[in-house]
Amino acid sequence: MTANPTNTTPPGASPGRKTRVTAVQRRTLTVLSAAQISGGIGVAVGLTFSSVTVRELSGSTALSGLAGTATVLGAALLALPTAKSSGRSGRRAGLTLAYGCALLGCLVSLLAVALGSWPLLLAGLVLFGAASAGNLASRYAATDLSPPGHSARHLSLVVWATTVGSVAGPNLAEPAERFSTGLGMPSGSGPFAVALVSFAIALGIIVVALRPDPLLLARSASSNASSNASSDTSPDSDVPAPGPAPSEKSAGTFRTAWRVLRGTPVAARALVAIAVSHTAMVSIMSMTPVHLDHGGSTYTVIGIVISLHIAGMYVLSPVVGWLADRVGRTTVLVAGMGLLLAAAVLAGGAGTHDVTQVAVGLLLLGLGWSFGLISGSAMLSEAVPLEHRTPVQGLSDLLMNVCGAAGTVIAGLIVGGLSYGVLGAAVAVMVTVTGAWLALTRA
Repeated sequence: MTANPTNTTPPGASPGRKTRVTAVQRRTLTVLSAAQISGGIGVAVGLTFSSVTVRELSGSTALSGLAGTATVLGAALLALPTAKSSGRSGRRAGLTLAYGCALLGCLVSLLAVALGSWPLLLAGLVLFGAASAGNLASRYAATDLSPPGHSARHLSLVVWATTVGSVAGPNLAEPAERFSTGLGMPSGSGPFAVALVSFAIALGIIVVALRPDPLLLARSASSNASSNASSDTSPDSDVPAPGPAPSEKSAGTFRTAWRVLRGTPVAARALVAIAVSHTAMVSIMSMTPVHLDHGGSTYTVIGIVISLHIAGMYVLSPVVGWLADRVGRTTVLVAGMGLLLAAAVLAGGAGTHDVTQVAVGLLLLGLGWSFGLISGSAMLSEAVPLEHRTPVQGLSDLLMNVCGAAGTVIAGLIVGGLSYGVLGAAVAVMVTVTGAWLALTRA
C-alpha cells in the first residue's frame, strides 16, 4: 500500500536528512492510506443510498438527485476551508476540519431520517460532503514530499487505498440497516450509522498519526535547501523543524490561485480535465441507483453495481499513476475521456432491467474518472510552485465539486423529466468535446 519513495527532499539537503524525509514520506503514505480506507467506507455508503433515502422521504424522483447535489456541494464548500487550514497550519489541521464536519453531517442525517424530514437530510448531506473534501485533499498531501516525476505514483497509492473501504461500504448498508432497525432505529438509518463510525476512525488516524506534517516538512526542507541552511544544522538533526505558520504570501490566497492558473496553461488544462471527469462520473453514478430502483433492483444488487463502479475508480490507481508518469499526463487524460465516453454510451443505453450492461458501464465510468483525477492532479501539483500549491489545489477541488453539484442537479432533472438515456447522451457529448480539446492543445 505504500511506495518506496526516493530522493524526496529538494536538492541541497544533507544525506541524513534526505534519508529521514524518505522515511517520513513512507509513513505519510501509510497513514493517509489507512484514513482513506476508513473514510472511503463512509463516503461510498452515503453516496450509494442517500438518493434512494431522499426519494423515499420526499416521494419525488426529481428531488432524489438533490442528494448527490448536496453531498458534492458540501465537498465544494469545505474545499476552501480545508485548503486554507492546510496552508496555514499543515495537512493535519485541514483534514481534521474536513472529517470533523463529516461526523456532524452524519449526526444531522440520522436525526433527519428519524424525523422523516428530507430538507434536513439534505442539510446533513452538505456537511457529509466534507468527507469527500478530506479524501480529495489527502491525495494532494501524498505529493508534498514527492520528487519530480513521481507525484502521480505516490498520489495514486493513496487513491488506491480507498478501494477497500469504498467497495465494502455499499455492501455494509443492508446488514447495518437490519442491525439498526433491530435496535429500534428508523428505516434508512443504517448507511449513516456506518458512515458515522467510519469518519470517526479516519479522524482519529489523522489526528494521532499524521506526524510530522508533510506539508510543513516540505516547506521547511525547501526553505533550507534554497538558503543553504543545511550547514547550520547539527549532524544529529534528522528532520528540519517546521517553522512558524506560513505568511499570507507563502500560504497564498485564492486570488493568487486564480492568477497562477491564468499564467500557467498546463495547470488550467489539468483543472478543466479534473472538473469534467468528476462531473461526468458524479452525474451518472448519482442517478444509477434510482434508475435500477425503477426496475425493481434490491439494495443488494444496487450495492454490487456501485461496488464495481468504485472498484473501477480505485483498484487500478497505481497502474494509472505509473502510466501518467511514464507516457505523459495529457495522453492519460485523453484516454480517460475515451473511457468516460464508452461508459456514457453503455450505461445510458441500458434499460432499467439491464443490470449487467449498467454494471459494465459504471465500471468504465470509474476507470475513466481515475485516469482524469490522478493524471490531472499530478499535472496540477507539479505545474504550481510549492508556496502557491495549497490554494490552487483547494480552488481545483472547489471548482471540481461545484461542477459536480451542478451536474447532479441537471442529472436529476433530466432523468425525472426525460430519461436516464438522455443523461448518458449529454455526458457523452461533454467528454468528447473535452477530449478533443486536450488532444489539440497538448503541444
